[in-house]
Amino acid sequence: MSECEDLPENIEELKALVFTQRAELLARDEALRAKREELDLKNAELCSHAAEIERLKLVVAKLQRLQFGRRSEKLDREIEQLELTLEELEVLSQPALAKKPASEEKTAPVRRGLPEQLPREQRVHEPACNCPDCGAAMRRIGEEVSEVLEYVPERFKVIRHVRPKHACPQCQRIVQVEAPSRPIARSFAGPGLLAHILTAKYSDHLPLYRQAQIYARQGVELDRSTMAEWVGGCTQLIEPLAGALARYVFAGAKLHADDTPVPVLDPGRGQTKTGRLWTYVRDDRPAASTDAPAVLFRYSPDRRGGNPKEHLKSFTGVLQADAYAGFGLVRGTHPGGGLLGARPGVPSTSCTRPTNPRSRPKRSGESARSTRSRLRSAGVRRMSEPASGRRAPDRCSTHSANGCARPSLGSRRSPSLPRRSATCSRAGRR
Repeated sequence: MSECEDLPENIEELKALVFTQRAELLARDEALRAKREELDLKNAELCSHAAEIERLKLVVAKLQRLQFGRRSEKLDREIEQLELTLEELEVLSQPALAKKPASEEKTAPVRRGLPEQLPREQRVHEPACNCPDCGAAMRRIGEEVSEVLEYVPERFKVIRHVRPKHACPQCQRIVQVEAPSRPIARSFAGPGLLAHILTAKYSDHLPLYRQAQIYARQGVELDRSTMAEWVGGCTQLIEPLAGALARYVFAGAKLHADDTPVPVLDPGRGQTKTGRLWTYVRDDRPAASTDAPAVLFRYSPDRRGGNPKEHLKSFTGVLQADAYAGFGLVRGTHPGGGLLGARPGVPSTSCTRPTNPRSRPKRSGESARSTRSRLRSAGVRRMSEPASGRRAPDRCSTHSANGCARPSLGSRRSPSLPRRSATCSRAGRR
């Protein structure tokens, strides 16, 4: 009733009030329409970003599969660029540009807690001791705790080893504690610094020149040649560990072996050459074994079959490998061992895959003679079988046992046949 009393009784004033409210409603509808169009546009952008993210994920996955083949710097740079683009799109699509209704909102994922092994630094933010309203003393009724993950930049420090000298006033003898041992003789690098350099180089893939640039920003000048000498010295220090790891890996009953090409610098030629990294894995966890898994790496400048034979000279178990012929040489060395899946009595070369004839190793001895014999007999069968509508070529009576055949005049010799002897050639011309 009070709302009706507030309305004016004059018709002109009522019309003016209606016109004013109508204009406000029209303006509100226009603003809502503009907001709706803006939301539709942003939703379309979100959809396009999502589609582009999925496409880039497929491209990155495809390029990463190609990395298992021959590596190239161009391919690596393309993968890195795509990953950066993908990261930018994911960051842009994170803010909620269009707020979904409450019924469509998903349950927020539970945030995992920070690792318990990290050191904690507690900072207490105490409020005022007196009430800001009445000034009475406050008493504690509880607290709220929140954790923030922070990073403390790494820093260098210098440890000074001071060895005082003491002299006896009666006999004038001087006593001093021996200097503590260092990982590398006549070097100022501590064990923590050496471990950090090796981890950054081999685990984080940071070359020594990049590490030198990082350390220079902290005011420590370390030459790349100096760090290279430290890395060489560390290889001698960890040789006992490498030997213990090799003995543990080769003591297993089953071993997985494989090799992969690695580019190696070739000084003096201005390019790289291809080396081989041999991998031997001991992992029996799928067979319910409690032995710890381990992997051993061995490097060789080439892919000769003698390399795995030398690496596995102390191994007597079952070797699981691919069809590379070099692994087949290991089976004949140890009577108790063998290749997994190889048939008894079959030579190791019969399990290999076809290779390029130019890169195939030369055969010698009985193997070469047996190969020529098989090719010769196969050639005789092909030449002796008459083709449709043609007469079979005449065979040389003198060398029929050797599989020689005299082709018809004007015909070309098949490349699969063995080369004819001089006597057979003269007999063919007669």
